[in-house]
Amino acid sequence: MSPLSEHPVSRRWPAQNPDVLQLYSLPTPNGVKVGIALEELAIPYEAHRLSFAEGDQFTPEFLALNPNNKIPAILDPNGPGGKPLALFESGAILIYLAEKAGRLIPADPVDRLLTLQWLMWQMGGVGPMFGQLGYFHTFAGKDIEDKRPFERYRAETARLLTVLDGQLEGRDWVTGEFSIADIAIAPWVRTVLTHYAAQDLVGWDDLSNVPGWLDRFLARPAVQRGLLVPKAD
Repeated sequence: MSPLSEHPVSRRWPAQNPDVLQLYSLPTPNGVKVGIALEELAIPYEAHRLSFAEGDQFTPEFLALNPNNKIPAILDPNGPGGKPLALFESGAILIYLAEKAGRLIPADPVDRLLTLQWLMWQMGGVGPMFGQLGYFHTFAGKDIEDKRPFERYRAETARLLTVLDGQLEGRDWVTGEFSIADIAIAPWVRTVLTHYAAQDLVGWDDLSNVPGWLDRFLARPAVQRGLLVPKAD
């Protein structure tokens, strides 16, 4: 019997191939990070698509995997020491996958810390701030009369993009070599253009380096595949 069958999440989303890593996600900015990393690293996996409309993230089975009821989350039957590993938070998952495969995170201690620094920059700044911009510009928050919250997140998004633009000066990738830092940041930058249509609000045309970096990122075949993970039924 596979150790995966013992986890409650497997009762709701049975594994067709229980010997490979199981991903529970949606193609959101945070969700596609893991799909892209899995494709870039060529780690065998099986993807399960949740439905927010049906409240899948609040079911007991999913909460047994991630008590914070957020995607993405993984269940790896071949975790450290050969034991199953359940893991949530996209940043933690990216670190785990890169270390598991021995790629996309530098071996040099200083370079590794610099990569993690920019990964944490995304987790603590880009994700929350860009997400709030989307809420106040595109989604329910756009109907709030008081525009001070919108302006706060618009300005902070613009500032963060300027910081990224400076870091990319003279570099193809955020820390020199393509890494999990790029995989963490780029899906959120892409979302500003696609889902939020906010490029005119955040000074996109004034950026010297970010647009080219995003184009390079999106041109990668593994990225193109990962952006579609998990596929719709």
